[in-house]
Order: sequence, then C-alpha cells, then structure tokens
Amino acid sequence: MNNLAENSAMRKIYIRLLPFAILSYFLAYVDRINVSFAALTMRGDLNISAAAYGFALGTFYWGYFIFGVPSNVVMEKVGARLWIARIMITWGLLAGATAWVTGSTSFGVVRFLLGVAEAGFFPGILLYFTYWFPTYHHARIVSGFLTGLPIAVATGAPISTALLGLDGLFGFKGWQIMYLAEGIPTLLIGVMTLLVLTDRPEQAKFLTAEEKNWLSTKLAVERQAKESVQKYTMLEGMFNPKVLLLALNYFGIVVASLGILFFVPQIIKSIGVTSNMTVGWLTMIPYIAGAVGLVSWGHISDRMNERRYNLLLACAVSAIGLVIAGLTIGSWWAMVGLSIATFGFYGSKGPFWAMPPMFMTGTAAAASLAWINSIGNLGGFFGPWYVGVVKDFTGSYAGGLYGLAALCVISAAVCALFLDIPDPAAGRGDTVKVGAD
Repeated sequence: MNNLAENSAMRKIYIRLLPFAILSYFLAYVDRINVSFAALTMRGDLNISAAAYGFALGTFYWGYFIFGVPSNVVMEKVGARLWIARIMITWGLLAGATAWVTGSTSFGVVRFLLGVAEAGFFPGILLYFTYWFPTYHHARIVSGFLTGLPIAVATGAPISTALLGLDGLFGFKGWQIMYLAEGIPTLLIGVMTLLVLTDRPEQAKFLTAEEKNWLSTKLAVERQAKESVQKYTMLEGMFNPKVLLLALNYFGIVVASLGILFFVPQIIKSIGVTSNMTVGWLTMIPYIAGAVGLVSWGHISDRMNERRYNLLLACAVSAIGLVIAGLTIGSWWAMVGLSIATFGFYGSKGPFWAMPPMFMTGTAAAASLAWINSIGNLGGFFGPWYVGVVKDFTGSYAGGLYGLAALCVISAAVCALFLDIPDPAAGRGDTVKVGAD
C-alpha cells in the first residue's frame, strides 16, 4: 500500500510542481541573459566597451550575493507561495526597466537591482523541493527544474534576436523592445504563483490523506536521521567546512559557465557569421547539449546512488570542452568545444544540488543553500568581466577560455579531494536510496 501511495503522490507532485518550476526558471534566465543578445547592438548604441559591458552586467551577481541568504531565510518564515511571487513580480518590473538605460553606469545599477530582486529565487526553489521530495528524488527534480536554463538560452536566442530585428518599432531600439517584451511574462507568472504553489504537503488539496501521510512520514524520518548526526544553526550551516567547499566547487563551475554564456553569441560571430538571427539559432546548439547533460546526468546520479564522482566527472568534461573551444577559436570546431563544455556544466547541477540536503535541515538548509548559491554566483560577475578584459587585451576569446578551463580543473580537484559527504538518510557513505520512478 505504501508503494501505491508513494507512486501516486510523487507522480502528482512532479506534474504539479515541475512544469511551473521549469517555466519560472526559464523566465528567470531569459530576463537574466538576454543582455548577451542585446549586446550585439546595445554596446554600439550606448558606446560600451567589452570590459565595461562585462563589469556592468556582472553587478547583477553582487546584488544576488548580498541578498541571497536573507531572502531564503525570509521564505522559510513566510512561505514559498508569497515570497516566490514577490520575487518574480519585482524582477519582471526591473527586467523591463532595462529598456531605459543610457550607458554603462545606469546599466550596471539596473543590473544590480535586478540581482537584488531575483536573489533567493533559485535557492528558494531548491529549499521548497526539500519540503516535497525525499532525498532519492533530489538529483532528478533539480535537474528537471534546471532544464529551464538551457531551454531559455536555446529558445531565447532566436526569440531575442528576432526582437532585435524590430528595431525602430514605436521609436524604440531593437534591444529596448526585447527587454520590454521579455519582462511582461514574468509579471504574469508571478501573479499566477499565488494560485499554483502550496507551501507544505499538509496543505495540498491535490493529495489524498494517505498520500499526505506517507510523504509527511517519509520526510520526517529523513529529517530525524540527519538531525541525529548533528543539527546545525543558521550560522553553523553557512560556515560548515563542507558547505564552504561546496561553495568553492560551485564558484569555479559558475565562473566558467557564465564566463562564456554572455559571450557565446559574440564568439559565434567571430567564426564569420554575420546575421544576428543566424547567431541566435546557432546559440541553441551548445545549450541543447547542456539540456541533455542536465537531464541525463541527474537521472544517472540517482540511479547510481552516487553524487561525488558524477560531479567530478562533469567538472572534468567542462574543462576539456573549454580547452577544445580555446584551441579552435574562430573555427566551427569551437562550437564542438562549447557544446562539450555546456554538457559538463549542466550535467554537474543535479549531483551537486543533491549534496547539501544530505546533511542540512530547516533554517540551516535555507541559509546554506542560499550561501552556496550566492558565493557561487559571484562567478557571474568575475567570469564575464574576466573574459571581457582578456578579449580587449588580446583581441581573442581563447585566453579567457583557458582560464575558465583552469577553474573547472580546480573544481574537480576540490570534489576529488574533499567532498566526501555521507548521507544519514541513506545510511551508507555518500549513496542515496533510489525509489520508484
């Protein structure tokens, strides 16, 4: 009977939460990375250099860093329904406001405020999943949720470049139209969040009493197993050595992945592609590879009952792809390297984000998830800025790609040497029990 309750409950929860989470994250990344396509014309219109552009767009991550932990702690207190809605509505407004920037300074200010508005969304959703999913579903649900990211880059590329082609409509530049058109859906979905999300399983009207009882019991047992080893306070969770090592690993991967993300369209243009629309379509290729890596690696990690060495391998694949792209920059082989790198970047996400909930609960989990994400996402500032500086200095993206590859190697080394994290809920090493599909 328990198996029937488990299968039916998890099926309902996946159907209820996963599509909405994917759509929300899709919009988050469209509103975050459409600057990479706007730069094709925006930099020239506003006379912004590559280095200034990379610095200004990276200010997003300082706002994200500063307000990430407070946002997640507030969500733990007031509930995901109200807080996620607040996040989406404010970031939608600021995403649209980017249409009125006039130079690198105002662009940097709006990007910083956008980071403040969106801070807590990603770790908040991860925390929310721990309220609904047993540990042996974590890599799959996180990987499924994160497919919104490569989908946003892949499908957002032709959409964004098509909107750029509307230059002059209503007296706006193409990049202004793009920001306005892509900010409105986030506002609408933010309002819908109030209708879709339920804070806790006990409040879910779409689950039967038996399903609620099974899930509540299962999650309580897992929580007790973790807290029997050690229960952390918020500060202990943030500054636990394992949490800081996870943050270091994540920082390297994020610096590398976001270091190329905002420059992929310009790297493709350096191959000799002249049409912005063609650039948009070609940008889909590496991120389709990323989506495949994300879904498949998350499922494999759950099926293998293993996190650490799946993460290690994904970091190594990322480094190899970046080296190939650097060696072949200016040729179509660079696209192959970028595709291998993104396969590794996104393949790392499921195993990685399944690790913190293996030993953190409650407010400590809220703070540690946000802390790891905030530290890691500072890479969103350093990565684009670093690549822009190297490009301005050398005239090529190759040097930047080699530096990003070195960071992936460091992330792999951290994983290999230090990230041996036991899972009390599984009871044997860093393995995680696999449940029914």
